[in-house]
Amino acid sequence: MTTDPLNSQQELPVNVATVPHRRLGFFADFKRFFLRGLAALLPTLVTLWLLVWVWNFLWNSLGQNMIWGLTRIWDTSGNVGLLPVEKAGHPDEFEFLWHPDWFMTRLFGVGMSLVLVYVVGVIVGNYIGRTAWLLAEVGVMRIPLVRAIYPAVKQITDFLLSERSSQFQQSRVVAIQPHEKGIWSIGLVTGSGVKSLSDATGTDMVTVFVPSSPTSFSGYVLVVPRSEVIDLPLKVEEAMRLLISGGVLSAGDERVIEIAKA
Repeated sequence: MTTDPLNSQQELPVNVATVPHRRLGFFADFKRFFLRGLAALLPTLVTLWLLVWVWNFLWNSLGQNMIWGLTRIWDTSGNVGLLPVEKAGHPDEFEFLWHPDWFMTRLFGVGMSLVLVYVVGVIVGNYIGRTAWLLAEVGVMRIPLVRAIYPAVKQITDFLLSERSSQFQQSRVVAIQPHEKGIWSIGLVTGSGVKSLSDATGTDMVTVFVPSSPTSFSGYVLVVPRSEVIDLPLKVEEAMRLLISGGVLSAGDERVIEIAKA
């Protein structure tokens, strides 16, 4: 049986390249490229915003006060003849210290703040300095208003900045059902449960910290039976990225691996 060559040509598939593409409108095209540009620039902008916030925090909290104290000491010492004075109570070489709005003044103040923070860290790092700091904290805790605020602030700063946060690196990532069966939450095992609760219920308990999203440093603590906790094959960093991104970056996502390598 023969095949008609004309019919066989008609049965060939249509070339996809010949099908015209539907052109997007101006607003749809603008939205598409705007979101791409925002996704590319947002990490850089957020990083710059954090750096500017740290700069302003150091200047407003420490830098300007240190500059003010240095200028007062210099003026007083110059007026009594302890330091060389060339003009209006201070030398020309340090004229920038008397202008808080100048960039050089703020740069010098922020630099002094960094040095001060480093020196405090060195002092507190040894036994004598740590003991003196604890005694100072005991004295501060006797002030009524400070006693109500200082402990909560110290717990947050210790969790974010102190070496105690390394305890979470040794935690296990688990899944629990705190609200309803079938709905799971991701948490970190932070320790054993409350002994009195374990004795009352006759069940082995564990303490689980469930971070909130996207601010993973806040959350709530649950005391749950050990039998109802499921261990997950995740690292703490992977679980935190999952929570901070709202589930957009999962543990098996290639973008998580690229971020981890970076």
